[in-house]
Amino acid sequence: MASDSVDMILAQWQRERPDLDVSPMGVIGRMGRVAKHFEHAIQETFSQFGLNLGEFDVLATLRRSGAPYQLSPTALFNTLMVSSGTMTHRVDQLEKAGLVQRIPDPSDRRGTLITLTEEGFNLIEKAVEAHVANEHRILNVLEQSERELLIVLLRKLLTSFEGE
Repeated sequence: MASDSVDMILAQWQRERPDLDVSPMGVIGRMGRVAKHFEHAIQETFSQFGLNLGEFDVLATLRRSGAPYQLSPTALFNTLMVSSGTMTHRVDQLEKAGLVQRIPDPSDRRGTLITLTEEGFNLIEKAVEAHVANEHRILNVLEQSERELLIVLLRKLLTSFEGE
């Protein structure tokens, strides 16, 4: 099997501190580096649509919520795990671009809903198709059985943090 950039780091630590078991660095270091490569490849796709990752997340969350493609600001920031300030900024930018709008919440006269505009809906439809195609391309190096094993292992790690 070919070496990667993390192997060199592990070898250096093994040489300098043979008393330490640095094997977790191999897992976490590789996951971190792969995540950065994922982010770069994904952002390239989003850029084709004039979006960044955060903006895509808002539009995609509204789209996958189903018709009428609207959520409260609280539901949005809870789903996306960002602060209310970050969410407000993202929504402001998307509203300026005409991709979402704020409307009064008919079930709470003090509340508002964030809803996709027709332009936002059309954009996210195209962007999500390109995003999924890009993800298929990124993971093409793995066999289906490897993907399935990776899903199981990553789910196990993720649930250890999220407690689900």
